[in-house]
Amino acid sequence: MSYSSNGNRPKLSEKGLLTPDNCVVVFIDHQPQMLFGTSNFDRQTIINNTVALAKASRVFDVPVVLTTVETNSFSGQMWPQLRAVFPGREPIERSSMNSWDDKNFVAAIEKTGRKKIVLAGLWTETCVALPTVQAIHDGYEIYVLEDCCGDVSQLAHDNAMKRVIQAGAKPVTSLSTMLEWQRDWAHKETYDAVMDIVKNHYGAYGIGVEYVYTMVHGAPATKFPEYAIPTPAVAHK
Repeated sequence: MSYSSNGNRPKLSEKGLLTPDNCVVVFIDHQPQMLFGTSNFDRQTIINNTVALAKASRVFDVPVVLTTVETNSFSGQMWPQLRAVFPGREPIERSSMNSWDDKNFVAAIEKTGRKKIVLAGLWTETCVALPTVQAIHDGYEIYVLEDCCGDVSQLAHDNAMKRVIQAGAKPVTSLSTMLEWQRDWAHKETYDAVMDIVKNHYGAYGIGVEYVYTMVHGAPATKFPEYAIPTPAVAHK
């Protein structure tokens, strides 16, 4: 069995599929003001799915590009839940709605040397659709993480997805992408980390895993960090 460049994971066959070694993940404008305007999809679920995919990117050592738009003048800081998955990483700041118009963003993609882009962002019809269409034009293959995206209305989101699919993009979800990277439960190097993401972020699937572990296999119950009541923030003193 061959192994990936990091030596810890078996190298998966491609044949049209995503692998941890052939793609780069992009998070575009996951910022407060952009989420405020999202109404086609449950916003807490968008946060959940985005963070889950971010964690999976870390587990499988997939390169990630973070980018934000007009942080100080309009959109606010990238969500702290997402920043926490990538400590010390600063997003590429832009003024352009279309990330593909930003030379620093494109340079970051080119630096990875990968031609498959797994992409998520807010809003779908602008910050997702525009770079998707142009990246495809420039020879990239785009996979849109639809459950990590959202727009101002269902119509706007649906039209954007139709547009990118017609341009050649492939719709995926955060869970489908993570499982495509895992591919085989015999790959124990990432199995436990994937199950941790499942139990933290994927609802009934995660509870089902917990049930089977404890009731069928006799494993001890998962222990989550104990809850501690936060002390008053500086802003409230």
